[in-house]
Parts: sequence; structure tokens; C-alpha cells
Amino acid sequence: MRRHTVTDSPYGPLTLVAEDGTLCGLYMTDQRHRPPQETFGDRDDTLFDEAQAQLKAYFAGELKEFTLQLHLHGTPFQRTVWDQLRRIPYGETRTYGELADALGNSGASRAVGLANGRNPIGIIVPCHRVVGADGSLTGYGGGLPRKRRLLDFERGSALF
Repeated sequence: MRRHTVTDSPYGPLTLVAEDGTLCGLYMTDQRHRPPQETFGDRDDTLFDEAQAQLKAYFAGELKEFTLQLHLHGTPFQRTVWDQLRRIPYGETRTYGELADALGNSGASRAVGLANGRNPIGIIVPCHRVVGADGSLTGYGGGLPRKRRLLDFERGSALF
């Protein structure tokens, strides 16, 4: 059974989705690959206290690593990529190629990019920390301006 809530953030509203009480989605307004609203279940503001507290601490600059239990729906390859995303330290970036290398398949950078783009739990699973081979900002489901703001924030060069 799915339930959702909407919480404020420096990016505007974030929709948090839980399945059987475990976080399975975090979506921004106008996010690419955002599932239809009707798949989020009924609104229930009582299930998300810990997720909201950790997001608030993150945006206040007080939390560098989320410790929430997550339920990530995806293919085995996607889940492996998302696990690698969670290993990128706060304030650092990795390239798609570096992630492919970490997975033992240096030729899989495009597949890594596709999996990265389908990440269902943005910010908490930090897909914003992945950049192009030359360090440039490339694709982000929440839009490149949001990606830039997140990276600048984590590097201490911008505050929310």
C-alpha cells in the first residue's frame, strides 16, 4: 500500500512516497520521469516524520548522510547504480565513467546515465553528484539549475 505527503524545501514542494511504510519515492515538481500522481496513494502526513527531519537537517547544512530505510524499485542493474550513488560522499562528484568502472564495466557509462536518470529517490540517493567526463553538468531529472544549486550548496559555495 502506498501513501504520500508533500513537504516544503528550498526547491519548492517535494513529494515523498512510501510503500508499506518505507520510503520509495522523492519527487520534485516538474521532475522528468515523475510517476503519475495517482500512483502515490492517499495522502498521509503521519508516515514521514523521520524523512522530513533528515531533509530539513540536510537543507540546514547539518546532515551529510541520510540514514533512512529505502525501498528502491528498479531493475537489478538500476539498483546497483543507485547503491553506487549512495557511496558518493557529500560535496563530491563522480563521472558516469567512474561509476561504470566501479561496477566493473567501463563501457557502461551510458547505461549508468540512464539508470541515474530513473532514480526514484532524488536528493537522498544523490544522483545530482554525477557529472560528465569533463566535469560539466549533464542531465538531471529535476533540471540543471537545481543540480547546480545542490552541488554548490554541498560544496559550501551557496546557502539555501
